[in-house]
Amino acid sequence: MRDNKSGYLEMEHTADWALKVWAPDLAGLVEQAARGMGVLSGMVLEDSDQVERSISIHGNDSEQLMVNFLTEILYLGEDEGLGFDGFDIKIEDLHLSGIIKGANIASQEKEIKAVTYHALEIKISSQGLETMIVFDV
Repeated sequence: MRDNKSGYLEMEHTADWALKVWAPDLAGLVEQAARGMGVLSGMVLEDSDQVERSISIHGNDSEQLMVNFLTEILYLGEDEGLGFDGFDIKIEDLHLSGIIKGANIASQEKEIKAVTYHALEIKISSQGLETMIVFDV
């Protein structure tokens, strides 16, 4: 899986879940993190009409921007019952904006309670950027 230019991989972690994510740029990294978060939770979307949401997120640094975005995705899942698997986002000057696409959540195996800052550091790698995200479950 590491041969891909972007992706995610579940990592072993003591009590929580951890996800290693890599991509050529920050927008790709955030997108892969959101995709991986959905897979970790076992989320299945309904085969229904697709929904779209405009999104606008700010952060003081890249790590905070990622946590804020993933937290917003979690909130939309909890509050509106929506899951997302399509992302048309851009990031400029620590501001993420764009459209996220998805559907109602049909089922979800496990609940992610929160996205944490535990050991979160976005680093430059041979793939572009990579990080490890820990989720509180």
